[in-house]
Amino acid sequence: MRRIITRQGTRIPRSLDSLTRVGDEVSAERGGLGSEQVDAIWRATRSLYRGGMSPAISLCLRRHGEIVLNRSLGYADPQAGRIMTPDTPVCLFSASKVVTAMLVHHLVEQGQLDLDDPVTRYLPAYGQQGKERTTIRHLLTHQAGIPRPPEKVEPEILYRPQDILDLLCSAKPSGFNSQAYHAITAGFVLGAVVEAITGEDLNATLDRVIRQPMGMTYFTFGATGPERARDVSTGLPMKLVDLFLTYAVGGSIDEVVEVTNDDRFQDIIVPAGNLYATAEEASRFFQMLLNDGAYNGQQIFQPETVRRALEPAYHRPRIDRTLLLPLNFSSGFMLGNRGMGMFGPGAPKAFGHLGFISIYCWADPQRDLSGALLTTGKGVVGPHLPALFNLQYTINRHTRLRG
Repeated sequence: MRRIITRQGTRIPRSLDSLTRVGDEVSAERGGLGSEQVDAIWRATRSLYRGGMSPAISLCLRRHGEIVLNRSLGYADPQAGRIMTPDTPVCLFSASKVVTAMLVHHLVEQGQLDLDDPVTRYLPAYGQQGKERTTIRHLLTHQAGIPRPPEKVEPEILYRPQDILDLLCSAKPSGFNSQAYHAITAGFVLGAVVEAITGEDLNATLDRVIRQPMGMTYFTFGATGPERARDVSTGLPMKLVDLFLTYAVGGSIDEVVEVTNDDRFQDIIVPAGNLYATAEEASRFFQMLLNDGAYNGQQIFQPETVRRALEPAYHRPRIDRTLLLPLNFSSGFMLGNRGMGMFGPGAPKAFGHLGFISIYCWADPQRDLSGALLTTGKGVVGPHLPALFNLQYTINRHTRLRG
């Protein structure tokens, strides 16, 4: 057996069969693949697990709308020895942003909102320190100048969303109109805008617009029980990495993991950070977007709403001032790049979002593919990176459409 590089010391057995669970899948042929292609993707997933950086992995892939792979591997709770299953909900962290964004786009579809409306039309208190020019679009495209709280705050403030919103309303923007990734800040403002318009909390809108029509079991902000997966700090502790993460997301890996594993994290709504879903549910959501907003005979969003949500904010990727990477956003989504991008090589039309280091939720119209890779290990530096890139390469290579 080999030790996972976690600060809790979970071990990897020689055979992974006892840690593997398989959910509902169709034959590879129904997804236009051969069984050897699905097997290659799963081997690459097992290699990622053996890298030792994540106690649990759940992967769901749909091709041509068919679930060709829906499997999990590892421990949902390493301390308790609870096995991960495809039905285990996982925190999507920043991948939650796409769901909040689509609720905003739903209000545009209903004629209740315009992306170029000033935020102050719905939240008058936000117009302080020169922020009266901030629009909804600025928040969705990470150009609102509030990439992080205006002052150092204790991690536990996350349990007091109103206090965070008050801080953001009184904050002075920095770098307005330039791209700087807003890890959680913009989400609180967007969530408050949706709630001001609808007169209900964000989970109620989510339930009405997406969760119930799509038959989701989980897919909620917080409000998830003890069956959820536990996140674990992994990798080699490095002060420089923690300093960067504190700058980018407001806390070190250990601090973020401690906060999100706390039961109080289930009692709040973090619009950019605490949506819980299974990999299949996340893949189902992205398949609906791939289908121009349609799911199971229902039109969840109008096709023009989906197109508007995915329209690039810029002609080409920009160096993000927070993450220091070339990124391209739409109004709510991370977009693929030519060459190597967030969703692997050769996926320039892909769209989706990453979540706190190790969550990938995406769709790729060039492959007729929707997927979710959910992992619970939170670490930046470790032996998993080559295996992660190999998994992305393997998925993209074996699901490429001909012609």
